[in-house]
Amino acid sequence: MEARPRAYAPRARRLVGPAVTTAALAGVVLALHLRDPHEPGSWGRCLTAELGLWCPACGGLRAVHDLTHLRLADSMSSNLLLWVWAPVVLWLLASWWRRRWAGRAYAGDPTRVLVGCVLLVVSAVGFAVARNLPGSWLAP
Repeated sequence: MEARPRAYAPRARRLVGPAVTTAALAGVVLALHLRDPHEPGSWGRCLTAELGLWCPACGGLRAVHDLTHLRLADSMSSNLLLWVWAPVVLWLLASWWRRRWAGRAYAGDPTRVLVGCVLLVVSAVGFAVARNLPGSWLAP
């Protein structure tokens, strides 16, 4: 007996994933806009910063806060890597919305996904090493 092809889910159901993700991201950005991470301990303590190391995400909360207040230079000073990754994340989110709206399934090339992941890891590690060098201007 042959299986019948399933009809693709209605648009409203297809958009649940991108909508929830966008709402969660917007909520985090709003929370960072309202509560200043420049206040010591306002968002907790970072283990790597307590150990004297700057991870790739150190300064990310301050960078988003400064960005939402349109203090662009301060944002770049807090975490320059955010300025590299944010457009990529926004583009991926927008393309997810477009695919789901049009009813197209993701048919990504595994090689492109692997290359993207490798670039992400290499940029994070490279940024972490560069910002922990003595006298580095990349430290938050």
